[in-house]
Amino acid sequence: MDSNSLTSHRPESLLEICTDSADTALAAESAGADRIELCCAIESGGLSPSYGCIKRCVELLKIPVNVLIRPRGGDFCYSENDFLQMMEDIAISKAAGAQGIVSGVLNPDGSVDTRRTKLLIKHTQPLSFTFHRAFDLSKDPYRALEDIIRCGASRLLSSGQQVSAEEGLALLCELAALARNRIIIMPGAGIDAQSIAKLLAQNVFTEYHMTARTFSKADSSHRIQSGLSGRDPIAQEGFWRTDIQKINSVKQRMNS
Repeated sequence: MDSNSLTSHRPESLLEICTDSADTALAAESAGADRIELCCAIESGGLSPSYGCIKRCVELLKIPVNVLIRPRGGDFCYSENDFLQMMEDIAISKAAGAQGIVSGVLNPDGSVDTRRTKLLIKHTQPLSFTFHRAFDLSKDPYRALEDIIRCGASRLLSSGQQVSAEEGLALLCELAALARNRIIIMPGAGIDAQSIAKLLAQNVFTEYHMTARTFSKADSSHRIQSGLSGRDPIAQEGFWRTDIQKINSVKQRMNS
C-alpha cells in the first residue's frame, strides 16, 4: 500500500488538550482543540478543578469538557475519604454540565481497583469515562487493559508506560490491537508536531491527548522584593499558559 492510499484511509483524528482554567481552555479551543480535559495543578500531574472553573468552561466553550477527578497528588491508591470526595466531585462535575469524567483507581499491588473503578463509572453515567494515566503505573498492562474494559470505561489515556507516548509507542499499538475496538486507546504525554507524525503513521489511533504549555511572565509591573522570591510557590513571577502555536502545529499534522 502506498503512502497516499494509507493517508486516505487514516481514521479521523481528535485532539484533546489538557487545560487548567477558562482562559487556557478558550485558547486551546481557538487553536483547534476538539475536546478539553479540565483540571488544576498540572504541575502536580493534575487535580480536580473547582466547580466554578468547570461551570465557566462549560458555559464558554463550544467543544466538550471532560473533567479530571483526582483528589490529591502522589499515587492512585485512595483512602475511603479520598474516594468519597471523588464521588462527590463527579456529581459536582455533572451538575456543572461536564461532558465526561477522567479518573481511575489502583490497588497497592499495582492492579486496577475494579470495585472502586466500577463505582466511579456507574456514578459517571451517562457521561463518558476515561481511565487516565494511573494505567501507566499498573503492574501488568495487559491485565489492566482487560480490567478497565470490563469496568466499562469509554477510553484509556496512556503513554505506553513510558515517559512519552512516542517512547511507549510499541505497547500502545499492542494495546490498540488487543482492545479490538472495545475501548478507545488515546496516546498522551510528550506529544508535539514531531511525535504526532509517528503516532498517526500507525493508523490505529483516533484520539490524542496533549498538554501544550509555555511559561509566561506575570503581567504585573510589581516585582517581589521579599525574601520569598524564588523560593516560595506564592512568589513565582509567572504562570503557565496554553501555547496556541504548539496546538496549531499538531493539528496541521493531523489534518495533512
